[in-house]
Amino acid sequence: MRLPRVPFWAQILAGLALGVLLGWVARTWEVAWLGTTLTRTGDLFVQLLKLAVAPLVFFAIVISVTNLRKVSNAARLATRTLLWFMVTSLVAVAIGLTIGLLTDPGAGTGLTAADGAEPEQAGSWLDFLTGIVPTDVITPFTELNVLQIVFMAAVTGVAALKLGPRAEPLLAFGESVLALLQKALWWVIRLAPLGSLGLIGTAIKDYGWNLIGQYATFTAGIYLGCALVLFGVYPLLLATAARVSPLQFFRGAWPAIQLAFVSRSSVGTMPLTQKVVERLGVPKEYASFAVPFGATTKMDGCASVYPAIAAIFVAQIFGVDLGVGEYLLIVFVSVIGSAATAGLTGATVMLTLTLSTLGLPLAGVGLLLAIDPVLDMMRTATNVAGQALVPVLVAARERILDLDAFGRARSFSPDAPDGPDGPDDRKDAAGAVAGAPSASQPGAAPVPA
Repeated sequence: MRLPRVPFWAQILAGLALGVLLGWVARTWEVAWLGTTLTRTGDLFVQLLKLAVAPLVFFAIVISVTNLRKVSNAARLATRTLLWFMVTSLVAVAIGLTIGLLTDPGAGTGLTAADGAEPEQAGSWLDFLTGIVPTDVITPFTELNVLQIVFMAAVTGVAALKLGPRAEPLLAFGESVLALLQKALWWVIRLAPLGSLGLIGTAIKDYGWNLIGQYATFTAGIYLGCALVLFGVYPLLLATAARVSPLQFFRGAWPAIQLAFVSRSSVGTMPLTQKVVERLGVPKEYASFAVPFGATTKMDGCASVYPAIAAIFVAQIFGVDLGVGEYLLIVFVSVIGSAATAGLTGATVMLTLTLSTLGLPLAGVGLLLAIDPVLDMMRTATNVAGQALVPVLVAARERILDLDAFGRARSFSPDAPDGPDGPDDRKDAAGAVAGAPSASQPGAAPVPA
């Protein structure tokens, strides 16, 4: 008898629940070996995700830039993509500021300025601008400076376009390497239930419930802000600007969103994000540009909601009054500087960039590092949802979205027995791929050549 296959989402939920339980046991009874096992399990999962990040980002950006030659109105699509990135970031930071002003996240925590500590790594506008161009081609890969990798990849992609046919061997090699990396990442993705067990278990073991209670208002504000963006703003944009079903979008995009929540890595989730975007009917040539671009620059959770509430939190702890000018600076940093999150370590760098711009003490970052793993799950899920939303939105408005494919998209499990593509990608008796757009299907929007 064959045991029933447990859905991937159920595996992740079971991993989270078991991780909370084991983390509580390790902390309550001081079970050293259990705590070490949880830490090593979570760290190993994150290391496996990071292992492929540098080459994945490089080849994904190179191929995405060169794939734009296959899309009509490529410049228009790129401009619209960037514009919608900025629009959604503006709305997200406005929600973050509103929640921060209404909830007073720094009040009643019992924390003081003496509890803070400056981070080892801080972001500034000078570092951001001068750090885009690397000093050599090796260091960005060894130090995992994603922003510099993106720069080199974009230059390589544009140069390949200028070379024309002579660059075809390089592009063929790049496509093969990218496919190999994505296949390897699928194997890592299947380990997400174990990774979630280790990561959440370590957080509970290290900090317990008292820390979460101390930061209750701040944590609730971050989760509420991200939830409003994720389940309020995004569905509204889908229904009004794209005129497609928000429920159907979440049905198709849910595998990427849930993996982002567990892995806390937008770049690590990128192959799955691109898969769900293509299954939602976005042309592959455009999706292969928009998704990698978004995975390194589109951060509504980390770069908009979080720094807005965190800046208010730090200002209250240090007794600094913020005025209209400071709030406008927060909006500016969130909309313009979100690409800085790709450069170093995500939300921490974005927060230091915001605090330094406002003139707030960087020691305030140390107040939030302990609670950061709990916050990062919701932030990253919001990031990835936005990275999937914008390509669907732009494709719908440009009339290149395959509405039939969008209507058929559904959640799938990375551990499906027929491979990572899930059951929708199996061929039917006629040899056609089920769930793929067909030129003969009525209502399918044409894909630009």
